[in-house]
Amino acid sequence: MNRVSRVNRRGGNRRRTAFVGVGALTAGLLLASPQPASAANLILNPGFETAGTDGMPYCWEKSGWGDNDFSFDTTTDAHSGTKAMKVTLTRRVDGDRKAMVTESTACAPAVSPGKQYDLSLWYKTTTPDAAVTLFRHDTTAGWQYWTDLKTLEMQGNWTQASVRTPEVPAGTDRITWGVSVYGTGSATTDDYTMEQVPDVTPPATCTGTADECANGRWTVLPTQNPVRSMHSVVLNNGKVLLIAGSGNSEEQFNAGTFTSAVYNPADGSYKVIPTPKDMFCAGHVQLQDGRVLVMSGNKAFPVAGGHGYEGFKDSYIFDPVTETYSKTNDLNDGHWYPSATELGNGDVISFGGLREDSTGSVTAELWSNAQQKWLPLSQVNQTWSYWGLYPSMILMQDGRLFYSGSHVFGNNIPGTGSAIYEYNANTITQIPGLQNKDQRDQSASVLLPPAQDQKVLTLGGGNIDSNPDGNRLTDVIDLKAANPAYVAGPPLPQGTVDLGNGPVAETGNQGKMYVSAVLLPDGKVLETGGALHNRANPVFESSLYDPATNTFDPVAADPQARGYHSSSFLLPDGRVMSTGDNPGNGTWNHNVSIYTPPYLLKGARPTITSVIDTQWTYGDTQRITVDRPVAKAELIRPAAVTHSSDPNQRFVDLPLSVSGNNVDLNVTSNPNLAPPGWYMLFAVDANGVPSVAKWVHLQGPAALSATEASPHVHAFADSLTGTVTEPGKKRTSQQVSPTVSGCDRHYGTINVCVPTAFPAQVKKTAAARCAWLKTNHYGRLKVNGKDDPLALDRDRDGVACGKGDVKK
Repeated sequence: MNRVSRVNRRGGNRRRTAFVGVGALTAGLLLASPQPASAANLILNPGFETAGTDGMPYCWEKSGWGDNDFSFDTTTDAHSGTKAMKVTLTRRVDGDRKAMVTESTACAPAVSPGKQYDLSLWYKTTTPDAAVTLFRHDTTAGWQYWTDLKTLEMQGNWTQASVRTPEVPAGTDRITWGVSVYGTGSATTDDYTMEQVPDVTPPATCTGTADECANGRWTVLPTQNPVRSMHSVVLNNGKVLLIAGSGNSEEQFNAGTFTSAVYNPADGSYKVIPTPKDMFCAGHVQLQDGRVLVMSGNKAFPVAGGHGYEGFKDSYIFDPVTETYSKTNDLNDGHWYPSATELGNGDVISFGGLREDSTGSVTAELWSNAQQKWLPLSQVNQTWSYWGLYPSMILMQDGRLFYSGSHVFGNNIPGTGSAIYEYNANTITQIPGLQNKDQRDQSASVLLPPAQDQKVLTLGGGNIDSNPDGNRLTDVIDLKAANPAYVAGPPLPQGTVDLGNGPVAETGNQGKMYVSAVLLPDGKVLETGGALHNRANPVFESSLYDPATNTFDPVAADPQARGYHSSSFLLPDGRVMSTGDNPGNGTWNHNVSIYTPPYLLKGARPTITSVIDTQWTYGDTQRITVDRPVAKAELIRPAAVTHSSDPNQRFVDLPLSVSGNNVDLNVTSNPNLAPPGWYMLFAVDANGVPSVAKWVHLQGPAALSATEASPHVHAFADSLTGTVTEPGKKRTSQQVSPTVSGCDRHYGTINVCVPTAFPAQVKKTAAARCAWLKTNHYGRLKVNGKDDPLALDRDRDGVACGKGDVKK
């Protein structure tokens, strides 16, 4: 997990503060007759024939950063004309060097937001570590790194490389680009071209009602989910693994009845799978070969006045081919509600959860992909920190982990509630800006499309312990910034909430917790489901978040309640599936909903007619064919979601090289952007209409081998000013309250959750509390033991909320 330095385009100080003096520099050039761009070519001096100053051709500048030895030479070894540009690295520790189009209004090509551009150049290289790199000029923020588009293969003879940019982001007026050399060797380039892609996609045609075409539609499937599943994993054969374990059912736990099911979207069928342990509230992640690693689960339910939930050490792998579980070696500790994040080398790292004795686990766990086992404690870096339950740990492009602040149950970790963890240095740095950090319980966090932008959205949340109204908060962070911090995003749209007498409009600052957030192939995020309070009062609201405009667009809402133990996820056909809901009275919603987004109601879909090779490696160029023009293509990692959490969810842009119906896709060379595994490949037209996905297997991580350069990572987040925590004193655990789940076990059965704190609007009287429980269909509640902490059994008959308890 290498740490990288802030970009310095000029190669001086390691920290890049601003692009100062570019205009002054170009204004002072002694120009010969500039070589004009060709009729359609937007690049001035594309062949380096016109001299400039500082030893560089007119409209070209020296750029780069890091610890390396380099040279820039105008050479006579040209593809055409008499000159070409040669960039050489003779020693490299980190960083890159590149000749770029000068960042000035005179030289940098003007572009239009929403348009795409075809880039082309001729090159020769003596290194495999060279890539086409783009920067863009934001009219507000100035010049900033945009993306790497294409890794150049080693070539001894002049070779043409072509690539299509993504759609130009809003607020961008100019771009600059060139070839980055980030390994020892050289790249010689010549004859650059840049042309705007013409608009060829016909207008969309609505195939539904006007409302459906604007807002999409939900359909409740005729067949119910046969298991009480709270874990959903989209498998690389298009089926969905639905894990229940005991399904939070006392009867099934006591009987040892643990279940999973495999759902087949092709025919709507379910196959119930024998399940060896209670995987209720386990962690899970897909390994790079497509199997599913399941870690820990529920060893014991809480006992009134005694211990809380307990997590076991067992771990299993589910095989999609045989549809069976097999046991791995044990974890070093128990982890009920653990995180699970795949790293760029295929390993899996896990934090948090509850141990076998109900205390909080401070043990970090590491699954070795090479050894196919959990490593012993002595081989895993430890900070002895407690990260909480289901902490959202998102892999950053340099291999560090961003804890977004999304978690489950009660208050957040101390400090700012968000942090960057660096495994090699074993340090935690607090990140500022997260709003109301102790009310982000069962919020959702996603790495926004595309992953190359390194922006994270966190939305909604509440607090099961204090049980306030769920909130409307959203926060966005740009992890490419030198010193990243959350900034407030737009508030979540409001919907309707069922307070016990049917849905009514939300008021004030009412929002929701138990949020589901799903990355869609058009580059937007569907947020859906949720509830206002601890396992009560479902909220009916869905919207589409657009990262390009930082706005929410309300759309059709799921008609089914989707609160605690619900999940939503993308299917390979571009629809979204939602399942589950487990309110505090212990019931379960077995109905399954399917959302058809508006993009599937805009007429015919593009089709990927062939994928030449489904086995991909980092830095590849992979060819597909399509039946009509497409604007973009991307890899979307299939879901592995539970409790609003899927930190591995990501959308990786694949820059295009287009020749008719043949499309060459340029695969990132950085495994931290797209960890190895199976991905859904979508092609999307200019109207945002996606194809049905094809499955491809991304392998690696060759770019991390000892003999090659590290992945081409543009520096960011290197000037952190937050509090840095070194590894603490070794300890076994952290004390956690047995009421961590927000449920008072003195009442009802194990799977019934009487809240430890009622909503603020409920008066602190037995009559008011009992009325709320009745409204939420709790039924008869037995008092467990002699304690009655909520004063619900005033007549001491062993039954809460009886007639004698609610008399005034």
